Amino acid sequence: MNADAGGPSAMELLERMFAVELRFLQQEQADLGLLATAFHPDVVVHEPASLPYAGDWYGLDGIGRLFRTMRATWSDLSIDGLQAAKTVDTVFMSCTLRLTARASRRTITQPFAEVLRFEDGRLIEGTPFYFDTAAIKAALS
Repeated sequence: MNADAGGPSAMELLERMFAVELRFLQQEQADLGLLATAFHPDVVVHEPASLPYAGDWYGLDGIGRLFRTMRATWSDLSIDGLQAAKTVDTVFMSCTLRLTARASRRTITQPFAEVLRFEDGRLIEGTPFYFDTAAIKAALS
């Protein structure tokens, strides 16, 4: 794989995407136009089958529903030690994920990675890899 010297860096892409996601989650009314600044209209995110928000989430409306479902599931979500590398259109990221379940108030901390493909600077496909989905499910019960 050849690294891409042009365009935004991996961290620039991630920072913009996370900032838009955070602003979207803070809104009472869904503003899909805001999502469109960092997410491609044909975006898809593939969540693991073992999580309560499992499956493929398509388009801006789907991503909005995924974010709202995650907001209903978790009272707090934070990342530490974010690292990223980029090839031409793909960002490989890793971090430590800290999640607090809204219902049980249990907090878990674990490694997390994601493969993110971008088109024209906007996310078009995301595949997250959670270290221990059984621990996530246990925290939610």
